[in-house]
Amino acid sequence: MKAFKKTLCIAAAVATTLLPLGSAMAQDIKSRTIKFAFQNQGEHPQAQGAKKFADLVAAKSGDKMKVRTYAGGILGGDLQTVSALQGGTVEMTVLNAGILSAQVKEFAAFDLPFLFSSAAEADAVTDGAFGKGLLAKLHDKNLIGLGYWDLGFRHLTNSKHAVAKLEDVSGLKIRVIQSPIYIDLFNTLGANATPLPFPELYGALEQKAVDGQENPASTILSSKLGEVQKYLTLTRHIYNPQALLVSRKFWDSLSADEQKVITEAAAEATQFQRQVSRAKDQADLEQLKKDGVQVTELSAQELQRWRERVKPVVEKYSAAVGADTVSYTHLRAHETKANL
Repeated sequence: MKAFKKTLCIAAAVATTLLPLGSAMAQDIKSRTIKFAFQNQGEHPQAQGAKKFADLVAAKSGDKMKVRTYAGGILGGDLQTVSALQGGTVEMTVLNAGILSAQVKEFAAFDLPFLFSSAAEADAVTDGAFGKGLLAKLHDKNLIGLGYWDLGFRHLTNSKHAVAKLEDVSGLKIRVIQSPIYIDLFNTLGANATPLPFPELYGALEQKAVDGQENPASTILSSKLGEVQKYLTLTRHIYNPQALLVSRKFWDSLSADEQKVITEAAAEATQFQRQVSRAKDQADLEQLKKDGVQVTELSAQELQRWRERVKPVVEKYSAAVGADTVSYTHLRAHETKANL
């Protein structure tokens, strides 16, 4: 009996010790709603990653912190959303990392054509010192970088004709993202590059304002671009890591406990999103074929012609980004390839 009473006393003492801590922790997490805006729709891996993040934040905060997602660019294109984060009117976004070259020039390295040949190579660079270093530089731009998600390799589509060789690109009006390197890349390939915000893309294709566009298979399928694009060529010209961002103004308003909730949820959601994105890529490509999109695979010899054609673009942006940055990125990709 004495032993039982002693156990009760110990339990009571432990409970008494823990209560103030639990109360303090609860007080450090306030009821908040986080606006998370991005460009893709529905079951796209970007949207699935955002939903997973929202679920994790709710669970880790005891349902005090809520993440409200705004899919399909309904709060504006990527550039507009970045400005909203900097101003503090939107709390979070995820977008192609290369777009951030307007904020930190070294981000343009991620948009160099034919830089990576596999997702594993890209992960080694983004998760390593190089990728983390770039995110750290965003702090002075009123942005906080939490990591990199996967969008995948970009491919070329159009409504005119199959593209099986370099000459087939000539004269095609291709929508590209609002980034100078994309404009130069497709102009160099012989197309007429037309930068447009993603929310305007479907309408531009439907109305024949542009002939084609370039995106990963998951984006082409989820945004129903196959309805207005008959031909797809597996160019794999750029691999897109996506930067997961938080408004610094919002971040600085959070307690240490709230920041921990977001940081941990972001890390878990990143691994989930990458797995979903990569598993879905091949399945979506097969679905596009079933939907009637004609898919062309470039031969190794033809692909090398494309690489040779765009060397001036690589050289131009290597100079702008910095030779050391480009050399390091290529080196890390090469090291990873050798270890696979």
